[in-house]
Amino acid sequence: MKAIFELARRVEASGPRQARAAVAAFVGNQIFPLVEGRQAVFVFYDGHAADAVYLIHWVFGLESRLPLIQLGATQAWYLPVELPTGGRVEYKYEVHREGGRTLVRDPLNPRRAFDPFGSNSVCPMPGYEEPFWVQPEPGVRPGTMTSFSIDSAVWGDRRDVEVWLPNEYKAHKRYPLLIVHDGRDYLQYASMRTVLENLIQRHEVAPLVVAFTSGHVRNAEYAANPKQADFIALEVLPALQSRFGLSDDPAERGLMGASFGGVTSLFTAWRHPGVFGQLLLQSGSFVFTDVGHHDRGPMFDPIVAFVNALRADPGRVDARIFQSCGTFESLIVFNRSLLPLLRDAGLDVRYREAADGHNWIAWRDQLRAGLTHLFPGHLWMIYD
Repeated sequence: MKAIFELARRVEASGPRQARAAVAAFVGNQIFPLVEGRQAVFVFYDGHAADAVYLIHWVFGLESRLPLIQLGATQAWYLPVELPTGGRVEYKYEVHREGGRTLVRDPLNPRRAFDPFGSNSVCPMPGYEEPFWVQPEPGVRPGTMTSFSIDSAVWGDRRDVEVWLPNEYKAHKRYPLLIVHDGRDYLQYASMRTVLENLIQRHEVAPLVVAFTSGHVRNAEYAANPKQADFIALEVLPALQSRFGLSDDPAERGLMGASFGGVTSLFTAWRHPGVFGQLLLQSGSFVFTDVGHHDRGPMFDPIVAFVNALRADPGRVDARIFQSCGTFESLIVFNRSLLPLLRDAGLDVRYREAADGHNWIAWRDQLRAGLTHLFPGHLWMIYD
């Protein structure tokens, strides 16, 4: 904060040429956003004049579109925002010029986070550290990716399943199984293959077979849709059992997913109780109502109906659960509300929160906690 206020003072005391030079020198000498303690100063400067600039972010509790302040008569804009010290924020700028507006990443910040829609700029606060186990570690023995297709009677089309096998996989042995919704996205945006290989090499996670599935019309299929639950339990699971060495114990079978993927994972365990004994649920879209309407659009209608039914009979889910959510998400309220309900029904639930949003890096960062809880390796006791 002191640096930006000192720059503002110099700009006000200088002529136009000196002010432009001071701004150019300043932005070439700093790491952006400027961060000190709980304060982050977002600075926009691309060398061109703008009519207005807004910070677009995904932090529940703050206005999602915040106006930046122009730095005197220069082409620079800034905005101080108070954030948790351990937080991590993804953002863009909305730049207004000549009657139009565009969304752009921060030209002063090289840090990026990618998702199926493109990428965002990233502001890590001082207490946030990228986990060491998300990057390839020297000497780690890689697993193997293979794939097959299912002619689905449930969906009436052909569906692909990608399967990761641990390095030590032997067909005559029996391994735990984890089925992942939004599988391609977990592989591409959450580094899940690298995470699996690192954690299994470190004996923090037991060797397991991981199947990655992806929807064709994702939201409609994952919104507590009985067809998706039947596809997983009655088609994908038997196909995997016929091809790979898998445990017959439901306690060694898991489902996982994020957002709507968390909904369909929980719904599948609800619709087919006793089939999957482990659930890894990340930022689940567990919207419910007590009275009135949920105001989230018709796509959520089947989800609300399911979660309301779940709340009436939570003990029907026969599984251990790892549940996580970001405190910057509006879904945090629903996830927090679900936790005591599940525990009161006698379910074993481990719950984690992080100062992050509804994004793939937030979900990646919770994989170690989730996988080690549900599929612990024999050395995990050292770290837990």
